[in-house]
Amino acid sequence: MMTLRPLFLALALATALPMTANAQTPADVGAAAQAGTLLSVAAIAEASRTPDIATISTGVVTQAGDANGAMRDNAAQMDKVMAALRAAGIAARDIQTSGINLNPQYKYVENMPPAIVGYQASNTVNVKVRELAKLGKVLDTLVAQGANQINGPSFGIDKPEAALDEARVAAVKKAQAQAQTYADALGLKVKRIVSISEGGASLPRPPMPMMRAMAADAGYAKETAVAPGESTVSVSVEMMFELGR
Repeated sequence: MMTLRPLFLALALATALPMTANAQTPADVGAAAQAGTLLSVAAIAEASRTPDIATISTGVVTQAGDANGAMRDNAAQMDKVMAALRAAGIAARDIQTSGINLNPQYKYVENMPPAIVGYQASNTVNVKVRELAKLGKVLDTLVAQGANQINGPSFGIDKPEAALDEARVAAVKKAQAQAQTYADALGLKVKRIVSISEGGASLPRPPMPMMRAMAADAGYAKETAVAPGESTVSVSVEMMFELGR
């Protein structure tokens, strides 16, 4: 009996331990054969809208022999510009100061150090115009009230969400069409979408606007002409598909 105990213990351990094998079963081979091919596709789509807002940069530049005089003259002239903006119906939330600068003006003479001959002061604001029909009149009023710097306008879409969603849908459809093209070329089918991510959304980048200045003191009856054209947003997406039989 004592000599049989090691034999019984060995048989019990052999029965309890699981059996392992390196060879693949037919089920494993079938699963490997059914594994799909992954395809990554990127697509960009756009959507256009008629702009409903415009942004302009305007301000006053003044010069004087001393710094205090340049700033004082600039403040007085800028007060008229701000009053003109309010009179044109521009809300306070749509007027934002973008820069106030005071710089010395130098005279350069050969073999001599630069000499300060005066000072230049500037005050610039960014203005959002929500009624585009009044944009030309606003520009003319600003010049009439003392603004001697105007840049823009830059047109945009006040609420671009709907246009962005339209571009997203178009980008997804474009990516799906590309995936189908690859699948057809390979004799496969698009089985499913593995992942999707938005690469980025671009807000309106309109072409340069068409403007024609009409100076009131030059005898022109027509106000400044502005053509807003169209604004375009774009969205890019990256999608991964599984292709298979």
